[in-house]
Amino acid sequence: MERKNLDESNLCKKRLRVCVATCNRADYSKLAPIMFGLKAHPDEFDLEVVVLGSHLIDDYGNTFRLIEQDNFDIGSKLHTIVRGEDEAAMVESVGLALVKLPDVLQRLRPDVLVVHGDRFDALALATAAALMNIRILHLEGGEVSGTIDDSIRHAISKLAHYHACCTRIAEQHLIAMCEDHSRILLAGCPSYDKLLLSQHKGDYMDIIRSWLGDKVQEGEYIVALQHPVTTDIQHSIKIYGLMLDALLSFNKFTLILFPNIDAGSKEMVRVMRKKGIEQHPNFRAVKHIPFEQFIQLVSHAGCVIGNSSCGVREAGAFGTPVINLGTRQTGRETGENVLHVRDADSHNKIYHALELQFGKRYPCSKIYGDGNAVPRILKFLHSIDLNEPLQKTFCFPPVKDPISQDIDHILETQSALAIDLGGTNLRVAIICMRGNILKKYSQPNPHTFEDRMSLLLKMCKETMRDAVSLNCRILGVGIGGGIIQHNELVHGSTFCAAELGHIVVSLDGPECSCGSHGCIEAFASGTALQKEAKRLHDEDLLKVEGMDMKLSEPITAVHLISAAKMGNSKADTVLNKASTALALGIINILHIVNPTLVILSGVLASFYQAPVQQVISERALVSTQSTRVVASNLEEPALLGAASMVLDYATRRTY
Repeated sequence: MERKNLDESNLCKKRLRVCVATCNRADYSKLAPIMFGLKAHPDEFDLEVVVLGSHLIDDYGNTFRLIEQDNFDIGSKLHTIVRGEDEAAMVESVGLALVKLPDVLQRLRPDVLVVHGDRFDALALATAAALMNIRILHLEGGEVSGTIDDSIRHAISKLAHYHACCTRIAEQHLIAMCEDHSRILLAGCPSYDKLLLSQHKGDYMDIIRSWLGDKVQEGEYIVALQHPVTTDIQHSIKIYGLMLDALLSFNKFTLILFPNIDAGSKEMVRVMRKKGIEQHPNFRAVKHIPFEQFIQLVSHAGCVIGNSSCGVREAGAFGTPVINLGTRQTGRETGENVLHVRDADSHNKIYHALELQFGKRYPCSKIYGDGNAVPRILKFLHSIDLNEPLQKTFCFPPVKDPISQDIDHILETQSALAIDLGGTNLRVAIICMRGNILKKYSQPNPHTFEDRMSLLLKMCKETMRDAVSLNCRILGVGIGGGIIQHNELVHGSTFCAAELGHIVVSLDGPECSCGSHGCIEAFASGTALQKEAKRLHDEDLLKVEGMDMKLSEPITAVHLISAAKMGNSKADTVLNKASTALALGIINILHIVNPTLVILSGVLASFYQAPVQQVISERALVSTQSTRVVASNLEEPALLGAASMVLDYATRRTY
């Protein structure tokens, strides 16, 4: 019996206690898929649900009932909204939430609090959790829009310990904000998991008719959703009035949703009622629509108009035409379905936008997700190590060293052992985190593989001994070339991606050291050119008149290049063949990854630069013909590149 209780105790300890806090109808559409995912894995997660904000207000549809209808147990309901719908009321609402949240969070004691987006309620949640030493996972951080939401969103990101963002650009923004990239998950938007599955449901006409009446057909109605811009309330109210005037003139069936609870919403509702929208036969004004039904209405609408994030995010997945009014979504990534009317200062301008957009269809866009966000987020949550220090760290860009010192920095310097397996020489170097070469060693490259390995191991052992005297801590050994994407080295599944020298450019080419035939290395490496130079020399076809060559010196690729420059046709043929082989391999790379720049390094780089550029301009696809080829101006690019692989990997956390 005691053994059973112990096993059950250990099992309970493994479950991550996750609290999901939802404030309004919009964030619940993003959080619900995650909540369903957590609930579906009770052996891994213990879900707690906290509801606050406009969910609990009758004027906004008492949307907490939707959460109950989805069979979630709401652990706490917090009435946190101070009515007034002005700036002061928003501040007071944040304060009220901060007063009420500590008791709830202290009772629930979650391991992780999941917070969404950029609402003032979410700021209160993140502030309370951070001050109470509760780990925070923030959804949809790193995005950019045009209002106070930007400031709130970024503030929550700074308080959060983990991030699940929707787009690559948002991920880069978080990294630029000095967030630890190992704690950032590029997941996509959770709502896309549901909407991409629901897009083609067969009951959409029933949904359309239930909200707009039996006479309305697919594609013959408009969905309108406009919210206040809290940094310029009066202007946003003016735009709202102009939008309503344009919709009245356009004379199409329109489903219009009430604005959210932000400051200025009460005045917008007054404008709507003054214009008689709620009684107009072409309009249906509603406070809330369940998300599954709302996305069907958006999917089959003739147009969406307003400034809701739904227009620039979810609507793109359906190709629904969108008119984005004003500055509330400025900076958001959008598909080609969005027509911006940022300076919506006239009825005619908005009316003309309706004429241009209504009834069009655009290609579907998946900028914000591919339908697999929830599994990624659950895996990310499961990977959280609660034994890690709670104090978050920031990845600040390099700055000048402070005057103060640390004993660990005095005693050791984090470094890499870099190796260059050159055709003529084997080279080993100790390179520190700053890219400085602390010590370099070079030995002639033996002819046999066994001798090379023996010498290489001997040099590495000697270097390691010297590293101790230099106070260097060797983090690893790096060998190879690489591809840089998004400012990071591509590692591959086994950390040996980008074996560029072994791209095959000829099926019947010369044998390569790897055992294959026709690799770039077999044509264009220093070893390959040295081999060809020696062959021509042995056949007495290398030396030309005026060429200085001592009988005692070893034949190298340099002699081949010198002979070609002095008119030796045989040497020129070998070099042309090598240049073409290298260029063809690079063209293959251009066609696969389409880089912006090709950097050649090594003693032959300056020689190969021009001929490779010429072949690319003649034989590559038009889209890549303009890719520049340059020779590295670094002192030791091969050694620095090898070291960077070690230093990049050894100092990062991989998820």
